[in-house]
Amino acid sequence: MLRSSLAAGAVCAAAVALAQAPAHAAPVPLAEAVAGLPVADESRDGYDRSLFPHWTDADRDRCNTRAEVLIEEAVTAPEVGERCRISGGEWYSYYDGRSHTEARALDIDHMVPLAEAWDSGASAWSTARRRDYANDLGEPVALVAVTARENRQKADQDPATWMPSLTSAHCRYITEWTAVKVRWGLSADRAEHETLTRMAEDCPDAVVDTEPAA
Repeated sequence: MLRSSLAAGAVCAAAVALAQAPAHAAPVPLAEAVAGLPVADESRDGYDRSLFPHWTDADRDRCNTRAEVLIEEAVTAPEVGERCRISGGEWYSYYDGRSHTEARALDIDHMVPLAEAWDSGASAWSTARRRDYANDLGEPVALVAVTARENRQKADQDPATWMPSLTSAHCRYITEWTAVKVRWGLSADRAEHETLTRMAEDCPDAVVDTEPAA
């Protein structure tokens, strides 16, 4: 009798968990996703990079977020030593089409930079939510290993003023940019939105496939 009651309880708990789980958003064409972004003026007031705690070690395996991305995105897997020391390996930077065999040649780019996120709505978030944003390993396109020079040229610019140097990467880039904005409910300023709208016309096969951040 007790076993039956426990089994019934487990079934009920599973049903509740399924009912409460966020539904996966259906993929949508890039142009449609861009059209759905709220358009709003941006403000940098109060921004400080320290308000986005980043490169944390959420699973306490001694590999911080930067290292996790390097391991995940390696074309040839590196060796991971004591204290998550990375050696060997190979990476491809899609921003400029360059391959690298030294992890130190790469930056981990926040697809939508922290300052841009602040301007677009993150200023109203809690520190905990900004930490989750800055270390988002749940969305593969949120953080990307790229040639350090490309990332530093990009800085905190949006697609209205900066795009990857490799022209063939532009559709991928604006699709991933839009996906992050959709995932985190961020807005776009008018120039950014107009640029994304115009560029999306040249990417008819691109789709945005992401889930809202918890």
